[in-house]
Amino acid sequence: MKLGQATIKDIARELNVSSSTVSRALKDYPGISDETKRKVKELAEKLNYRPNAVALSLRKSKSFTLGVIIPEVVHFFFSTVISGIEEVAYANGYNVILCQTNEKLQRELSSIDTMLANQIDGLLVSYSKETEEFSHFSKLMAQNFPIVFFDRVPEIENTVNVTVNDFQGAYDATKHLISQGYTSIAHLAGPKNLTISKKRMDGYQAALRDHGLEINPDWILPCPMGTQEESMKIIEKLYEKGGDFPNGFFASNDIAAAGAMMALKKLGYKIPKQVGVVGFSNWQFCSMIDPPLSTVAQPGFKMGEKATQLLLEMIDNKERSYDSTKTVVLETELLIRKSSVK
Repeated sequence: MKLGQATIKDIARELNVSSSTVSRALKDYPGISDETKRKVKELAEKLNYRPNAVALSLRKSKSFTLGVIIPEVVHFFFSTVISGIEEVAYANGYNVILCQTNEKLQRELSSIDTMLANQIDGLLVSYSKETEEFSHFSKLMAQNFPIVFFDRVPEIENTVNVTVNDFQGAYDATKHLISQGYTSIAHLAGPKNLTISKKRMDGYQAALRDHGLEINPDWILPCPMGTQEESMKIIEKLYEKGGDFPNGFFASNDIAAAGAMMALKKLGYKIPKQVGVVGFSNWQFCSMIDPPLSTVAQPGFKMGEKATQLLLEMIDNKERSYDSTKTVVLETELLIRKSSVK
């Protein structure tokens, strides 16, 4: 018998007991002596016995597997979300299958096919930047398939979502820049199709209005890729245009903020003496660069925990239709560092 391929029948034959005795011993059923339980478990461990996952899923109508679709594994925020997901999933006896889309719609569609082929019980999704139409999710939801969206909330009806208060985070970041005396504030904006980008834009604009500052359309700078290179080119191009130049930048993500800082330094600006910069997400590098970057921290781990808890509730109550939208909004925290303090 090969290790890892042992069955309950193999253990029963080896110990000269019935298969039902082995099964009950492994599950600590009453009526089985401690000595028998000890022998069964010791042999099961020696033979590397594992319960048949397929048999379990058929018996309980579950595979005890959750699917997770995210844009990027390397993204610090999403990695913290995954940690939260796995913590709750494993504590409840579930495994996790993870697919990343690299912000591509086609890979998102392929990932869903992969997940369904593996008979997942439910799906946790943060959709790609390319996704502007959501019929592939709507079709699953119409069949009462459990889905929870996190971070990026699609504009479709009857979804269950976990997100952060992007509006308030952006408002707090912009308000902080204003309080430090930066009154000409530009915004490096995220992809237009993402709700989180729209809410961060709204928060930025609301803070300017509430403090009597003009919203300059020329200083709302689309930065859809959110890369360091893209951000640097945007700042350099803005400088080349001449005229008034912003003395503050609020970026929709930390990498864009870091790119802005690099470009500003290259152009001879002193941060924070002449220009203040604030990002969004609190990547690990934020506290390591010079000067350390002020940013809006998102509770990624908590988001992963909450999203998974909601999904497990949906799975356990699958016979009931979740026909109303439920959105859990988690609060952000402004972390003030040297990049924005005069």
